[in-house]
Amino acid sequence: MKTGLMLSMVVLAGAGAFGLGLLGALAAQAADSTEKPAAPAAKAEPAKDKPAAATTAAPDKMVELDIKLPKPMFEGTPKNIKPAPTLEKYVDKPRPAFMVPEGTRNLAINKPVKSSDMEPIIGELKLVTDGDNEGTDGSYVELGPGLQWVQIDLKEKAAIHALVVWHYHGEGRVYHDVVVQVSDDPDFIEGVKTIYNNDFDNSSGLGIGKDLEYIEDFRGRVIDAKGVTGRYVRLCSKGNTSNDQNHYIEVQVCGKPAK
Repeated sequence: MKTGLMLSMVVLAGAGAFGLGLLGALAAQAADSTEKPAAPAAKAEPAKDKPAAATTAAPDKMVELDIKLPKPMFEGTPKNIKPAPTLEKYVDKPRPAFMVPEGTRNLAINKPVKSSDMEPIIGELKLVTDGDNEGTDGSYVELGPGLQWVQIDLKEKAAIHALVVWHYHGEGRVYHDVVVQVSDDPDFIEGVKTIYNNDFDNSSGLGIGKDLEYIEDFRGRVIDAKGVTGRYVRLCSKGNTSNDQNHYIEVQVCGKPAK
């Protein structure tokens, strides 16, 4: 009986030891499974400056081209010029405002002028850019008959938005084969851009023009140059309805130096 009692005690002791061991294992497993504190977050680097996004340049503010007009030399519609399909109808009214980018100015003022006729019949070539657009004697230059041209050197490349041309306005007359060209080549061989041409039959050999002829008066002629770039401006003509000569009172080249 003592032996059985002792055996029971041994069994119980073993079971207790086993239970304690099991409890210890479970406790250790629980400890391992407990979340460990998170590692400290990496220090954020300061944000680097990003390149500024490209912006579209704002369009130029448009303003009315300021043209100082001379005194009228005649009134009413000229009577000695017959209507023709190639002739613009004469309108004796103020013309609409011509808009140009703000800052546009006359780049031709007092700039050098040369011509196909270096010995004018009347006047000097400098009259073309002297700022005087009156139609009185002494204000214009007269070149010989046939195809003639004057050429203005702006001294730098420019973006040209308009030309204002006064050939002669002592009477209403029409100048033939009016062709206006711009180039960076002083000889007008390369890079020639034509901005006006009313030579409808190519009699001057500069190409057939689609612009209409017009009657001269004190308002001059505004030619839209559409921002064409160039340093030299050449204006051609080939006589007029009153005589074979070619005349220029004033030429304004309105634009800005090219960027």
